[in-house]
Amino acid sequence: MSTNEEDTETTEPTPKAKRSRRSFFGIAGAGAAVGAASAAGVGILPPYLASAATEPPAPGIPTGRFRGKVVLVTGATSGIGRATAKLFAAEGAKVAFCGRRVELGRQVEAEIRQAGGEATYLRADVRVPEQVQGFVDEAVRRYGRLDVAFNNAGITKSAPIHEMSLADLEDVLNTNSRGVFLSIKYEVPHLLATGGGVIICTGSGSTMPGGVAYTSSKRAIDGIAEVASLDYGAKGIRVNTILPGTTDTNFVRPAGLPDFVWSSFKKAWGPLNVSALERMATPEEIARSVVSLATDEFSFMAGSAVLVGGGPPRGGKMHMPPGFPDRG
Repeated sequence: MSTNEEDTETTEPTPKAKRSRRSFFGIAGAGAAVGAASAAGVGILPPYLASAATEPPAPGIPTGRFRGKVVLVTGATSGIGRATAKLFAAEGAKVAFCGRRVELGRQVEAEIRQAGGEATYLRADVRVPEQVQGFVDEAVRRYGRLDVAFNNAGITKSAPIHEMSLADLEDVLNTNSRGVFLSIKYEVPHLLATGGGVIICTGSGSTMPGGVAYTSSKRAIDGIAEVASLDYGAKGIRVNTILPGTTDTNFVRPAGLPDFVWSSFKKAWGPLNVSALERMATPEEIARSVVSLATDEFSFMAGSAVLVGGGPPRGGKMHMPPGFPDRG
């Protein structure tokens, strides 16, 4: 199966939603054991943990292709959203971005400005219509126009359907799919005012046990973006969805796991689950895909769901490396 993830906002599940997206790797206990064994000098990591994976390309040199453009990004306090906001700014765009975590938002804003870019963090929760509208309107007020919107904010809560609480289901749907609807609703008038632009939404090709809330919300995003492309394509607004492959972010990495354990796990996990490139994506790779889709190089692409997953999807269950427990 394909596991496609964005890293934006994460929330603690209610007691019924026992298995979050973070826990599907199920490696925290195994990681501690591996770390203890290594520290004690017991044994050597098996070859499957030390095998070389394909490597992401080195960052390219920015060309200023978005100079004079204004870009909005939702859910940019970490992960894919953060990397995309930074790349748009490096390419010359004025970037307004939102997220719920103020400290992280201010940090990303500072990083962009220290690198010579222009960015403004505005706190907004995409579940709240007034906050979404306020974010979009304030960004346009500050920068004068809108050219590109990357609707990326999302969360996940996982449990078998009979254990999934209605509150958890609605929270994921309200954040992921309803949040995209609200974002497009308030972005479109500004895009129309400047003669058009580009909207890109973060979807997913993920289907896995316990993922009813996440999967259904992401399938809804596909439909919203496809219809939006029909509503506004003739008016100069291109709308597409990107389906990221599993990406090396805090959205999937268990909290507190040592770097060397996570690195070993990724090397083993990639060949089992990513059909062609045999590794997880980096946030910067997904960001490059988003930025590229927003250029005129893809001027005839509209209503598409673009898989950036490291290869054709594999059917069936996610495979865990030997020595690591399967998710329960």
